[in-house]
Amino acid sequence: MVMTPDVHARDLRYFLAVADELHFTRAAERLYVSQPALSKQIRALERQLGAELFHRGPGGVTLTEAGAALLPHARQMLAAWARGAAAVEETRAARRATLTVGLSTSPGRGGLLPAIRSRFSAAHPGATVRLRPVGWDDPTAGLADGGTDVAFVWLPLAGPDRFDWTTVAEEPRLLALPEGHPLAARDRIDFAELADEPFLALPHGAGPLRDHFLGLDARTTPPRVGAEIASAEETHEALVAGLGVCLVAAGNAPLITQPGVTTRPLTGLGPSRYVLAWRRGEAERRDLVRGYVTACREVTGRVVGDGAEKARP
Repeated sequence: MVMTPDVHARDLRYFLAVADELHFTRAAERLYVSQPALSKQIRALERQLGAELFHRGPGGVTLTEAGAALLPHARQMLAAWARGAAAVEETRAARRATLTVGLSTSPGRGGLLPAIRSRFSAAHPGATVRLRPVGWDDPTAGLADGGTDVAFVWLPLAGPDRFDWTTVAEEPRLLALPEGHPLAARDRIDFAELADEPFLALPHGAGPLRDHFLGLDARTTPPRVGAEIASAEETHEALVAGLGVCLVAAGNAPLITQPGVTTRPLTGLGPSRYVLAWRRGEAERRDLVRGYVTACREVTGRVVGDGAEKARP
């Protein structure tokens, strides 16, 4: 009699990520886990199955014969589980008629949330909107793990092919710095002048968003990281303590420009995009998601045409 090992869905998700990427670091970024933790989990799965699933060598990562044999079955099992979980979630959502909106920071921006909620509630009077604050280490504000239905987030997102979005605002990145900093006396600063300045950075889990708010797209040398910050309060405290300067979207500047901190415009740096995002395909499948997206587009004056978002004339 052959004993079947007790393999969890998480193990199969990790296996599929590595099989798709054939690269442990990229797979770890896609899963929002550390590369050592992913490698450890794959080794544990191989021990459970009694077979090596990947060849690891100087030439890269490839599937073994056992790994190739497991691959289609792993896909089928996870797809079946996802369908089952979706069916349960749709039943719960239909019964409770609740839409969970993820927030990493308060949207503010001229009463955006109340305006969207008013339009949404008029179209869906029986629905409940629940706001869920999410830490800065999750740039998807709960979308990646299914904890939220829609979320206000900043681009870029890791794994953008998994999400759709509609733009809420495009805002310049400003420099936040202590009021006593020598550059605070300037009206405008060229980003190239900041190459040697220590910067405050988002947690590593923020992925591409960490790079965006370190200005990697406009740098010629790696940034100096003075400290990591995971909330508006931490950011203000780190700035006042002189641990570094940081980039902040114009709409979020009021969150940290409390006593001791100021902001200055920058040249040589592109803007940030603030969006309402949702998992790809859910606006077509779920009425509440579609309704909230529609309300957001009505408030922000955006329409969808020819498969691409554009500003309303």
